[in-house]
Amino acid sequence: MKSYRKELWVNVPSRRAFINITPQVEESLRESNIKEGIALVNAMHITASVFINDDESGLHSDFDKWLEKLAPHEPVSHYRHNNGEDNADAHLKRQIMGREVVVAVTNGKLDFGPWEQIFYGEFDGRRKKRVLVKIIGE
Repeated sequence: MKSYRKELWVNVPSRRAFINITPQVEESLRESNIKEGIALVNAMHITASVFINDDESGLHSDFDKWLEKLAPHEPVSHYRHNNGEDNADAHLKRQIMGREVVVAVTNGKLDFGPWEQIFYGEFDGRRKKRVLVKIIGE
């Protein structure tokens, strides 16, 4: 069995964003030369997420509005975590959207269902963060 590891770097200039990272994960898979196995993709920061869904701007806007209702950024004073920081909401949003995804690799391709794409969700941006791609198989 082979194993391949790559870090993707993301630097979102805004506080929140959803970025389609499917092309970078597909490139990592090509570099791995693995044809059958699994690909793990996870955010390596506790205020960011990786998830699978449709690449549709209306849906992304709905996610942003929904998450802001569930864990509003302001007032930051109502969070106990915010002792000198203002990102407690980002931790909660990450918990809701998830840390990682696992995708089957079949015939050297990510084995997606219809419309599925991999996204990086940023909830406390404005600095460089990493995403881990780990591919295991033959």
